[in-house]
Amino acid sequence: MPLLFTEITSRPEWDAFVQAQPHYSFLHAWEWGEFNAQQGDKITRVGMYEGKTLIGVALLLEVGARRGKFLFCPHGPLMDWRNLAQANAFIEYILARGRKIHAWFVRFSPLIPNDDVESQRPLVETGFRPAPLHMHAEETWLLDISPDENALLMGCRKTQRNLIRRADKDGVEIIQSDNVDDLKIFDDLYADTANRHDFVPYSGNYLRREFNAFHGEDRARLFFAKYQGEMISGAMILYFGKTAFYHHGASASKHHKIPGAYRLQWESILEAKRRGCTTYNFWGIAPEDKPDHPWNGLTFFKQGFGGYRIDYMHAQDRVLSPLYWITYWIETERRKKRGF
Repeated sequence: MPLLFTEITSRPEWDAFVQAQPHYSFLHAWEWGEFNAQQGDKITRVGMYEGKTLIGVALLLEVGARRGKFLFCPHGPLMDWRNLAQANAFIEYILARGRKIHAWFVRFSPLIPNDDVESQRPLVETGFRPAPLHMHAEETWLLDISPDENALLMGCRKTQRNLIRRADKDGVEIIQSDNVDDLKIFDDLYADTANRHDFVPYSGNYLRREFNAFHGEDRARLFFAKYQGEMISGAMILYFGKTAFYHHGASASKHHKIPGAYRLQWESILEAKRRGCTTYNFWGIAPEDKPDHPWNGLTFFKQGFGGYRIDYMHAQDRVLSPLYWITYWIETERRKKRGF
């Protein structure tokens, strides 16, 4: 049966397909497309059909960065990668779209596990190469939150359990908010964190657009840990399908010995469970083979709640123009500068 490629305009159809995949993230949620459109990127939601059956989707972003124009698919495309005929057809369709807009290259950040060599074959065989840097989380930490609350607590590292309980004894209060105005509180904590750990934070406008994009369907929530009248840590949690994603976190320099972040994270897990989620995704962690990685401390914190690791295939580029090598050089230097 011939394959049909067409733009998808039905949000329910899109979300239902994405959430039915064995691996998916909010980066292929309908809201992420809306968010990127607000950021100024041209977006297209493409579906691959066999007859009337939807068998693949790809959120495509036309990125006009200073380092070059490219077509990007975040945590996608989503399809049966082991069906070589379908995968190759979808890839060729996307490459044709890239050529049509004169993109320098096409970039995928595919949610294909590192150990699934068979599913990686279509990318290898169609000329993709590893990108100079990652775009989104590739090494991730997840927690199955279907067990009861006591089992989840006992699954935490012993020191983690003690810190969660100590936060209660210290009088830490956890506050949830769906008010976009409270992002100002998060912004201040985020700026403090960025200054302390020497990284460039997302702008306040970026965070507001992201929160607003997901907030309309009650898929975004802010969490704050309050101690002695001051906010000492915060998090933005996104909900998509049966998964809660810990996408942004921040903390204050003051009261750094108070374990507010531990109690906040525990409450975030419990709220995800109350919402009917079965998985809590802690998002990015450090690679196992890099003991000096700047995320090692954060990784230790996340792993203390129990869970398991999934490493995905590194971002892949398909070169469409010799100009790609300008991007390659710029991004390689950027990766060296930030150290990972």
